[in-house]
Amino acid sequence: MLPISLQSGASGYTGVMNTIVVGYDGSDGSERALERAAELAKRLDAGVVVVSVAPAPRLTEAVPVAASADAHMPAIPAPTGSGTPMVMPWFEERGPEPREMAEHRLEHARLSLAGKRVDAQYVAEVGDAADRLLTVAREREADLLVVGSREHGFLDRLLGRHVDEAVAAHAGCDVLLVH
Repeated sequence: MLPISLQSGASGYTGVMNTIVVGYDGSDGSERALERAAELAKRLDAGVVVVSVAPAPRLTEAVPVAASADAHMPAIPAPTGSGTPMVMPWFEERGPEPREMAEHRLEHARLSLAGKRVDAQYVAEVGDAADRLLTVAREREADLLVVGSREHGFLDRLLGRHVDEAVAAHAGCDVLLVH
């Protein structure tokens, strides 16, 4: 491990750091970022704000409605004796709500930080990960934003925006990308 040394330089940085925001999604990269944020917070006597962002639920695609409302629902036999089949609505099994997913991840972060003697707060968010992390960093007046980084393959680059790149490009504070 390299020692951390903060000095006042041409930029006028005084070495005072009060708030470190770290993005956490439970991945290996975010575990490393959390560990690094905790190390820095401990050495600099700073607080850590751990943010987990779950994606917002997507709206389902519109489906054309048939002339009969009963056309999409399977019929099942009625109770014995009535002779008329009953129409049962189709229920889709749902997973956990997005905020619950974020809270669940934060429980893992709490366990990772247990015993490290770091002043930590935990924030569950729903939406675009980069946008929510940047918003929390602004709201908490973060001095440093820490996120895990990873190698993006061809398919990753093709499919969209990456949190580490978006945060580094738009943060209003220093950013540490942990590999």
